[in-house]
Amino acid sequence: MSNASRVLLGVITGAHGVRGEVRLKSFTGRPEAIASYGAVALGDSGREVVIRALRPAREEFIAALEGVGDRGAAEALKGSMLYVARDRLPPPGEDEVYLSDVIGLPVYRKDGNLLGVVAAIADYGAGDLLEIRSDDRRGTILIPFVSAMVPEVDVVNRRIVVDPPEGLIEAQEQP
Repeated sequence: MSNASRVLLGVITGAHGVRGEVRLKSFTGRPEAIASYGAVALGDSGREVVIRALRPAREEFIAALEGVGDRGAAEALKGSMLYVARDRLPPPGEDEVYLSDVIGLPVYRKDGNLLGVVAAIADYGAGDLLEIRSDDRRGTILIPFVSAMVPEVDVVNRRIVVDPPEGLIEAQEQP
């Protein structure tokens, strides 16, 4: 499964207990939905696992994975990213996009000038940020991924339009 044909669902953050359970952080819209996709790929290893059981634990989940029966096996999975094939996901709803579909799209200012390309989606706790890379800058530009600042996301026509408040981009200039 190539990176373009899969979507990141979550990450295993560590082992839990002695019976092979893992701590898991979900990136899905409804965090508990991570267990509903069937077999998920473990990073680039080619190995797949099924989440047999899932229960909430603070900001994460405790999960039992098929074929993982002891703490050593669970510890070996720490840091593993969980992916699912893109074609196994339902189509996004009205005014929704999969974040993975946004990466690589060109970003234009409202006046039509090209600003750059979405390099990543960052989340430092206050919501998603478009991380935009431009050939004209050393660093990236961060713009909150909210409708007030990103009025148009057109995945089909490969175009994003941003309208950040005056000074937001200039304030991110690096000396």
